[in-house]
Amino acid sequence: MDPAKVQAVIDWPAPKSRVELQRFLGFANFYRRFIRNFGQVAAPLTALTSVKTCFKWSVSAQGAFDLLKNRFTSAPILVTPDVSRQFVVEVDASEVGVGAILSQRSLSDDKVHPCAYFSHRLSPSERNYDVGNRELLAIRLALGEWRQWLEGATVPFVVWTDHRNLEYIRSAKRLNARQARWALFFARFEFVISYRPGSKNTKPDALSRLFSSSVASTDPEGILPEGRVVGLTVWGIERQVKQALTHTPSPRACPRNLLFVSVPTRLAVLQWAHSAKLAGHPGVRGTLASIRQRFWWPTREHDTRRFVAACSVCAQTKSGNSPPAGRLRPLPIPSRPWSHIALDFVTGLPSSAGKTVILTVVDRFSKAAHFIPLAKLPSAKETAQIIIENVFRIHGLPSDVVSDRGPQFTSQFWREFCRLIGASVSLSSGFHPQSNGQAERANQTIGRILRSLSFRNPASWSEQLPWAEYAHNSLPSSATGLSPFQSSLGYQPPLFSSQFAESSVPSAQAFVQRCERTWKRVRSALCRYRTQTVRAANKRRTKSPRYCRGQRVWLSTQNLPLKTASRKLTPRFIGPFRISRVINPVAVRLLPRYLRRVHPVFHVSCIKPVLRAPARLPPPPYPCRGRTHLQGP
Repeated sequence: MDPAKVQAVIDWPAPKSRVELQRFLGFANFYRRFIRNFGQVAAPLTALTSVKTCFKWSVSAQGAFDLLKNRFTSAPILVTPDVSRQFVVEVDASEVGVGAILSQRSLSDDKVHPCAYFSHRLSPSERNYDVGNRELLAIRLALGEWRQWLEGATVPFVVWTDHRNLEYIRSAKRLNARQARWALFFARFEFVISYRPGSKNTKPDALSRLFSSSVASTDPEGILPEGRVVGLTVWGIERQVKQALTHTPSPRACPRNLLFVSVPTRLAVLQWAHSAKLAGHPGVRGTLASIRQRFWWPTREHDTRRFVAACSVCAQTKSGNSPPAGRLRPLPIPSRPWSHIALDFVTGLPSSAGKTVILTVVDRFSKAAHFIPLAKLPSAKETAQIIIENVFRIHGLPSDVVSDRGPQFTSQFWREFCRLIGASVSLSSGFHPQSNGQAERANQTIGRILRSLSFRNPASWSEQLPWAEYAHNSLPSSATGLSPFQSSLGYQPPLFSSQFAESSVPSAQAFVQRCERTWKRVRSALCRYRTQTVRAANKRRTKSPRYCRGQRVWLSTQNLPLKTASRKLTPRFIGPFRISRVINPVAVRLLPRYLRRVHPVFHVSCIKPVLRAPARLPPPPYPCRGRTHLQGP
């Protein structure tokens, strides 16, 4: 055997650590079947791999190491290459080198024997290759090393690698310049690249890591050698603070490794730690973290909280994570059925017998509802006619009508119509559907019932609507404990003939008395339910700040129809706007400014007050070096 072909194993350095020894034994284990009494020969080396003993290289270990290397580089392990039989090339690359083994199956024992070993230390530029290019470099170097046998082989050889992507390198349509040069070299050979898991590719892996210790001892870990500094940055804010200290001594409480910030420069420090590009407007915790690295003054935590709370950029771009403002303010409880009603539309329904919209009319006292199918969204005049035909002629004229701010209910015609019948108009505030919660809840109920009745044929929902309305009005309400029929009529319509006798009314006067008793019972239940609802809702809400006329506030953009390039990068709040009128503790009216198509009345959960940072932070009294107290400028 040519000594150059086995030089990689002959020059294998003695292991200096337990990991390097385990790497060598992993290489040797594959060939143990060719070495008589392998376990006895390698016993001194195997003993050093135990973590229970201290790793100390001994004479016996050196003897076993040299003996194994001699066995690896001589018969019966090595065989002479035969170009008439198939070769197997095993390659692997590490961060510091590449390793390869040329093998053939012997005719005598039908086992794979090595023909030659190869190991190559990567240059600094080659160590910059990515994983795929390093593995491909291992194939390139191995084929170049043994080209006298592989190029003239009569049978295509196999290349084993633990990098699966290389299986497709010969059929890839896009190659970089380096890979294209290597592809021209690979065209001289007939071979197939096959993937082999890293756990079975231990032999070339051990050869590729022979240079780990030498590279680690000679090359620095970082880009720059130790002790080298490219540049040093001194922030302007630090220079400004130091200049201010020439006129103001530091107090005794200031730590030695921090700079004391005097009163005139504290706002500048806060601006640097919070609003600079390197900070990116963090919260109180992040701003304090930057300040604490270099600066100190007695009230820095308190001043930082005030400064961050007053930052206009943060107020516009950050969403609040606190509960919504504004305690629950329920509507007044009616004293009789159908005196206070709520209206809303259900849209987006499939066409059913020419109907696509449902008008929901809810009695806020009994929770009874009428669901009226319509062909389209009606105008204000058409809405008034529908209400007259389906509600007023049956239940009489109401005293209050609650609705959202749809065009039908904000028009002059609707306001004049309600004035003529003696009903007040109660419109919900901007983007606050909770104001019309009765109708919204009824819409959810009718949607659930219709889905259950017409999910097989959605176009039949108009046929199922009367049944859905009866189901809604006949089931008990969670607020009153009675059904809407019983709350408004004084009795529950019987479903069975045996109930007719029980439901008969002896006289009109007795019927009226029973209705009045039922209405008192319903009103009492509504009062109790409202108290429970307010208590439960306020647990998830905070008390609203007390606003006044002329105060400046930020307005949430969550529901505003803004035309922006990216909704994700749109400010969370816009403004500031001035309050023109405080309607009630939970609703205010803003000066419109450039809000043209949005009603200016908003719930307090959609706004937040504008906070102003003080022009100058007051100097607190504290002991200092050389003076009794520091005085502000």
